[in-house]
Amino acid sequence: MFELHSKLAEDTLVVGEFKLCQLLIHRDANYPWFILVPKRPKVTEIYHLSEQDRMQLMQESCMLAEALVDVFAPDKINIATLGNMVPQLHMHHVARYITDGAWPNPIWGVLSAVGYQQEVLEHRIESVANVLVGDDFSRS
Repeated sequence: MFELHSKLAEDTLVVGEFKLCQLLIHRDANYPWFILVPKRPKVTEIYHLSEQDRMQLMQESCMLAEALVDVFAPDKINIATLGNMVPQLHMHHVARYITDGAWPNPIWGVLSAVGYQQEVLEHRIESVANVLVGDDFSRS
C-alpha cells in the first residue's frame, strides 16, 4: 500500500492526483516547486517501476512541466529525482528564473526556506490545478 514518506508529508501539501502520481507543492515559497510521487509502495528508483508506469510518469511529468510554463513563464524548468534525503521515488519540478536567489545553481542549500502567505499559496495551487484538471488529473 502506498504511503507518503514522512519528510515529504512534512515539507509539502497535496495538490491532487494523477493516474500514477500524487502531486505535491513544496512549502518553500522561494520557488514554484512541485513534486510528483508515484503511488507505488517501496519504489526508490524509476527503473523499479513497470514499463507502463515509467511511461505514465514521463507523461505526467511533461503535463506538469507544461502547466508550470503556462502558469509561471519561467526561464527554465528543473526536473530532478535525487532521493538522498528521502528514498521514496519522487520527482521535483521547479520553475526557475535567472533572477531567483539560487540561479544558476541548484536550489538545495542556497536560500533559507520561506513559508507561504496563505493567499499566495492558494493562488499558486489553484493556478496550476486549473491548468491540469481533466481526465488525467483531479484536485484533492
